Amino acid sequence: MMGSQDRADITQHCSILDTLMMARERHPGQRNSLDALCKRYGVDNSGRELHGALLDSEILADVYLAMTGGQTSLSLAGNASDGNGSGEGSGNRGSEIRRLPADRKPCRIIRASESELAEHEVRMSTIAKACGASPLWVQMLEAGAQASS
Repeated sequence: MMGSQDRADITQHCSILDTLMMARERHPGQRNSLDALCKRYGVDNSGRELHGALLDSEILADVYLAMTGGQTSLSLAGNASDGNGSGEGSGNRGSEIRRLPADRKPCRIIRASESELAEHEVRMSTIAKACGASPLWVQMLEAGAQASS
């Protein structure tokens, strides 16, 4: 068994982020308990009757994503009803869509090479076999092709 002197400092293994400090910087003078943050960001904490570390960490992960405007849903849909809390009145204060200026320099378009497209097709096929269904990306492309024809 290793002694405490043999253990490396945790910061050598991973980065540490103090979400309470983040919350205090973003919301000075307000309550920043986990319950208060859940209410502020519209995160469901209804299952938090007892204070369990695992449940609290899962809820804190959702609060962190809402607090930083990170991805809160796996949906590729762009509508507000996808359950990611971006809808009106949801309480989520994540990043808003920011329009680019019309007079900006055009973005450079780099098209995939033939070999990259072939590799992509192989990858999509591998995903389809593993899932037992076409990947969402393929389904969206097929739906778009049908709509345009």
